[in-house]
Amino acid sequence: MWCDPRNGSLAAFQRALVDLGDQSNHAELPTIPWALWGHSGGGHWAGGITLLHPERIVATWLRSGVPLLKANPERPQIKPHDLPAAALSVPLMCNMGTKEGVTIKQGRFAKVWPANQVFFHAVRSRGGLIGVAVDPLTSHECGNQRYLAIPWLDACLTARLPEQPDAPLLPMPETNNWLAEVAGFQAWPASTTQADPLTLAWLPDEQIAKSWMQYVKDTAVADTTPPPAPTRLRVVGRQLRWACTADLESGLAFFVIKQNGSLLTQVPESPQNRFGRPLFQNLLYSDTPTQPLAEMTWAIPNSKPGDCYEVTAVNTVGLASIPARVTHLTENTQSHSQLWEKR
Repeated sequence: MWCDPRNGSLAAFQRALVDLGDQSNHAELPTIPWALWGHSGGGHWAGGITLLHPERIVATWLRSGVPLLKANPERPQIKPHDLPAAALSVPLMCNMGTKEGVTIKQGRFAKVWPANQVFFHAVRSRGGLIGVAVDPLTSHECGNQRYLAIPWLDACLTARLPEQPDAPLLPMPETNNWLAEVAGFQAWPASTTQADPLTLAWLPDEQIAKSWMQYVKDTAVADTTPPPAPTRLRVVGRQLRWACTADLESGLAFFVIKQNGSLLTQVPESPQNRFGRPLFQNLLYSDTPTQPLAEMTWAIPNSKPGDCYEVTAVNTVGLASIPARVTHLTENTQSHSQLWEKR
């Protein structure tokens, strides 16, 4: 099976890190810790690596795929993994669509949920730090999972990365944990839970627990921070061009363009994403952008020297950045750009 890291892909991955470290002058790449995310067979792969090398793994998010811990006679080509004690200290999240066997019991992906249940109970019953987040909107596609996966991974990275680069990973704190219904909607501080904690899903802290409760309800995870402002805004011929850093919390939905203070357009005019929140870059089934990548550019229909342009980034919850501003100085490619704060 391609998704079994023991069949050569782990060794290839490790060789690639060595090569990348050599070519980028980052000799630390082959030895630094990993935070893993995997979808479908990629979840099987990421989970397998976690079980093989738990000492290197900060945390692992498993979307619609988990490794087997017992042989499945219906799929003899998939070999089971052992569950070492060290893996119980690695934060894990099982994330699947409700149509993958949770509420829809028939169909191609109906066995995803039962496989996740087996994996969850095997890990959690031994005290493993594992949670479950059921996507209420999807089947096997990734949907809006990134809006919970990224802050979850960030919380685990913040808690576990040591101050000294060569030091071992830190254990997750035991004082801030929350527990949650495995396929439900409620979560509580671990210190207040009356039920057997090893039957409940594990969450790292209060903020993630609140985001989790929103995600399993409708995936509308809240965000109160505006996106980064566009940079490198310039006029090149009849093209307005810019760059912008990703909004890790909510993603970039579109850019608003103004000319001399008046609204010209937004780019794109109609953001697309059939698998989740509309995004500037669009999104595919497996949470990767469509190809070719969307370019941050717009053709100016009418422009003259002295015209002033503003470009503002807007994220998927409707929050706007500080605008970037550029003045078209001449008919050639010269322009003058700056950021300016809203008053």
